[in-house]
Amino acid sequence: MPRPTPAPDRSGPLAGLLVADFSRILAGPYATMLLADLGAEVIKVEGPRGDDTRTWMPPVRDGVATYYLGVNRGKRSIALDLRDETDARLARELARRADVLIENFKPGGLTKYGLDFDAVHEANPGVIYASISGFGSGAGRNVPGYDLMVQAISGLMSLTGDPDGPPYRAGISVFDVMAGNHATIGILAALRHRDATGQGQHVEVNLLSSALTGLVNHSSAYVAGGTVPYRMGNAHPSVFPYEPLPTADNDLIVTAANDGQFRKLCEVLGIPEIADDPRFARNADRTERRDELRPILAEQLRKRGALEWFDLLVEAGVPCGPINTIDQGFAMAERFELDPVVEVGGVPTTRHPIRFSETPVDYRLPPPELDEHGAELRKWLEQQE
Repeated sequence: MPRPTPAPDRSGPLAGLLVADFSRILAGPYATMLLADLGAEVIKVEGPRGDDTRTWMPPVRDGVATYYLGVNRGKRSIALDLRDETDARLARELARRADVLIENFKPGGLTKYGLDFDAVHEANPGVIYASISGFGSGAGRNVPGYDLMVQAISGLMSLTGDPDGPPYRAGISVFDVMAGNHATIGILAALRHRDATGQGQHVEVNLLSSALTGLVNHSSAYVAGGTVPYRMGNAHPSVFPYEPLPTADNDLIVTAANDGQFRKLCEVLGIPEIADDPRFARNADRTERRDELRPILAEQLRKRGALEWFDLLVEAGVPCGPINTIDQGFAMAERFELDPVVEVGGVPTTRHPIRFSETPVDYRLPPPELDEHGAELRKWLEQQE
């Protein structure tokens, strides 16, 4: 397959794969950015007005929405109006050449352009065609899918917030990101199958299914235990201590999730006898009597500040952490030598979360301007193979 541009070959474990990205907003673009980081050549197909997130501002950097910048590095942009037959023909040609096509239109929304799975698969039998929707391609096919809706519908919001307060959404579009990760996993699994058989296939991901599996222990509490979880603020239904506790300055997250960690916690706090108290000997006991144990721990923790306790407890093997702002979170990542920021073409972006010993991540292209590569991509698509 010819390369889409005369640029040097990509590196990384997915080098040589061509991804046609017909997705917008977050879940799909996040998935394709991960694929681009791993070496795939990603061509971002946008409508004439561009991805909606280009206008989701503030905040901005050099006049560009940081929302857009956060999920679109490593790609080339071509603006195609699918209502125009010439552009639709180019889009179909891109789909015919692609190893992977990913889209998040409403189910059936691309059929009128000849870009649905059946049409693309007929022209390109080896294609991995990934669809991300809100609620699947069955009875929920016509329901628009936005992360906030799914946080409400899935039950996540019923778990988030103070017990006596209103339900809250998570601070990020957690299920968009989760669905993007699930789409990436599905694409990689389908590529493995294609390597073995030569067969392409349709990979479907929906936000609600991603949400329900992502609720993990809460989903299991209902499915396996018949229990409907409820809002507990920052408390954990099955573990204590596993929540913020007050110190001399700021709250500190303490997660002594087993008996050994609890004993170490008590030793560092100077109350080793509490670990031998039969009221608190086992996790189930501590969870049942959390209202008795919490003030005992808080009294000791108030003797030092959160960061001082953090160093002492981590050194002793007790998981804990200060409640940071985003800038403090990045600073702590720097402290841990995680190098969380990578600059790509002058644009600071968040480093890819996976490290490889043999095939490092490829940060070759900054987030593209709308139709930045349109001319060269049109020329390539119009060439006969």
